[in-house]
Amino acid sequence: MQIVLATHNRGKMKEMSSILAPLSVKLLTLDDFPQIGEIPETGKTLKENAFIKAETVHQKTGLPALADDTGLEVDALDGAPGVHSSRYDGETATFEDNCRKMLQEMDGIPPKERTARFHTVIAFVSNSGNEWTEGMVEGRILEKKRGDGGFGYDPLFYYPPLKKTFAELNSEQKNNISHRGKALRNFCQILEKRIVTNKSQT
Repeated sequence: MQIVLATHNRGKMKEMSSILAPLSVKLLTLDDFPQIGEIPETGKTLKENAFIKAETVHQKTGLPALADDTGLEVDALDGAPGVHSSRYDGETATFEDNCRKMLQEMDGIPPKERTARFHTVIAFVSNSGNEWTEGMVEGRILEKKRGDGGFGYDPLFYYPPLKKTFAELNSEQKNNISHRGKALRNFCQILEKRIVTNKSQT
């Protein structure tokens, strides 16, 4: 079974490939289908955006497609940047740009009020039906970046149980606790049931 991961983000690719590795599937990415190009994320929610990406890739490749949309939800900013996390500082913003804007917006906010969460929605679209799962992890936003790993807002997102930012965790540690890791493990259970069901029907 082949599944197309609807992303060009190498950080996401690495995380998703690692967690999905136990499944008997071959993973492809948008890099294998350059004709698809960028997919506009016009949804108002993470779930809508995830399905927009998965449905587009499935329609253009004919293969099962897996997409995620992730948002950083900061309580002091009324849940922002949320669905706009990857474009927080504009359509062409880099990870560095977004982190800089986050620090500016959070300037002067005391530690106890810097609570936040990462929220991921996974959408899966195939000829045999659609599925979706989600995962969340709670933490807080630091006043300056820490760590060199990960991507996106990881250097700012502090995870209290381990007393480290996501950028200070190794891949195994992050995958075990992260929002995307939780959502992907939920998806793995769904896909395993599908595989077992398909085998029993053949």
